[in-house]
Amino acid sequence: MERISTNLICDRAGVTPPALYYYFTDKFEVIIALGQRLMDRQNEALVRWIERYAEAGLEAYAANTEELLRETAEITEADPGGVWVERALHSSPRLEHVRIESHRYVTDLLTNAFARHLPGLSRDRIWLRVRMLVEYGYMAIEMLHAEDGIARETILAETAKMQMLATLDLIHDTA
Repeated sequence: MERISTNLICDRAGVTPPALYYYFTDKFEVIIALGQRLMDRQNEALVRWIERYAEAGLEAYAANTEELLRETAEITEADPGGVWVERALHSSPRLEHVRIESHRYVTDLLTNAFARHLPGLSRDRIWLRVRMLVEYGYMAIEMLHAEDGIARETILAETAKMQMLATLDLIHDTA
């Protein structure tokens, strides 16, 4: 974040500083807008994924986690500056609320989807597990863009496997 300046943003966006300041007060507001746009695209993919497997049950959600992870990563990579926006949202306390709000929204969507198939579990219990899974999934997406010592496919497969096990464990959860 230290290397990003409003002048750099203007230069890359092809706008003048007065034009940028008409819409944004500082570089943080620009990153917030870009982060929200990126997460909206990711969330649209999530909604489609939830709908795709809604009738098939929790097992189908668990078995197809890698598909969702892969699509989320591809959206991030296709978005102009997406990987850098992703990193920026972790680099400053002024930005973390954007990420946290989005992750809670994703958690709520997944909790609603999973709860249909887990009538014996409280929503709070499902929400907690899903919230942890959401954070882990996004961490893995970030790992794809930062870790060059582990193959992309390995990161996706291992993350999906761990998430699948944690998801299916909810079926037997009595906590």
